[in-house]
Amino acid sequence: MAIVVNLDLMLVRRKVKSKDLASAIGITEANLSQLKQGKVKGVRFDTLSAICRELDCQPGDLLEYRPEP
Repeated sequence: MAIVVNLDLMLVRRKVKSKDLASAIGITEANLSQLKQGKVKGVRFDTLSAICRELDCQPGDLLEYRPEP
C-alpha cells in the first residue's frame, strides 16, 4: 500500500501507550491496533482529529505516502 501509518512512531515519541490512546479517543484497542498495522482501508476524520489532539501532532506526522515501485 502506498500510504504508510506511522502511529507506532508517534506513540513512542510521545511516550503514550496504545491502551491509553484508545481509551482517550473512544475506540477499542483492537481497532487502534489495526490502524497501527495499516490494515484499515480508511479512517474517519473525527478519529484522525482525536489522535492528533491526544498526541499533539499533525495528520502528516501519522500518515506518509510512499509510491509503489
